[in-house]
Amino acid sequence: MTNLFTNIQDSLRGNEKTIILPEGTDARVLEAASRLQAEGLVKPILLGDESGVTQAANAAAIDITGVTIIDPKKASYFEELAEKFVERRNGKATLEQAREQLKDVNYFGTMLIFTGRADGLVSGAVHSTADTVRPALQIIKTKPGISRTSGAFIMMKGEERLVFADCAITVAPTAQELAEIAVASAKTAQSFGIDPRVAMLSFSTKGSAVTPETEKVAEAVAIAQELAPDLPLDGEFQFDAAYVPEISAKKAPGSIIQGNANVFVFPSLEAGNIGYKLTERLGGYEAIGPILQGLNAPVNDLSRGCSADDVYKLALITAAQSL
Repeated sequence: MTNLFTNIQDSLRGNEKTIILPEGTDARVLEAASRLQAEGLVKPILLGDESGVTQAANAAAIDITGVTIIDPKKASYFEELAEKFVERRNGKATLEQAREQLKDVNYFGTMLIFTGRADGLVSGAVHSTADTVRPALQIIKTKPGISRTSGAFIMMKGEERLVFADCAITVAPTAQELAEIAVASAKTAQSFGIDPRVAMLSFSTKGSAVTPETEKVAEAVAIAQELAPDLPLDGEFQFDAAYVPEISAKKAPGSIIQGNANVFVFPSLEAGNIGYKLTERLGGYEAIGPILQGLNAPVNDLSRGCSADDVYKLALITAAQSL
């Protein structure tokens, strides 16, 4: 267990959070729930038909003794959730549509958070990113000043911890959205013990190339500096100028970021997604995430190729986000 997760575990002692795991019959999710329950730092709630969840656990020889299982269709407060869903959707759903929608475990789980019955949700072992994110955007919604959510990865190798964003959600962010992503990513870094130093990335460093793409990043830097004037943040940077002090001294000698950035904001989803996977596969870093940023309560998305350990770790991160 890395120091990151040791620190998270320490922060959760005496601050147990309830985390919804909607995919209650998946063996990886069941294994993670068993581990979380045994440690007592996070209270896992599995969603699904109770007999189906129990049978899946028995088939995989996983002990889920003590783990709460909720069948959405049998919940005594189902009708209450449906009514609150209609109210939250503000005319965009009828009561009948709400009842049908809440049969979906991700919608039901998100409503448990909205009504204060849980602190966070982790899904995506079976469901797509859209299946996980859509209910959160419709029900929990983004924080004031954040126009849309974004997805960050914590990249870990030895004692080094970096934050990469947006690697999961926003395909072609505007300058305003890039600025919001930068500020949100800095807050994500802080929540996991990283003192953020933010670099806004491009294929240009401080005007070495001038195109609409580089000018958008430069504009985002200016907006982000207004949003968070005390945050060490600068750009636009090529990656080497943000990460290597000797190169920064040559390419951006007057910058507050002197090759010591640890939060990297990519100019597009394709760049971010390619960047984190190259760093993971060629650089040997462990990629934790995506961690969804900017929501009023934590909802996080797994890869469908995740392991039980991935589910466990993301549940701990989600719990830590709700502290």
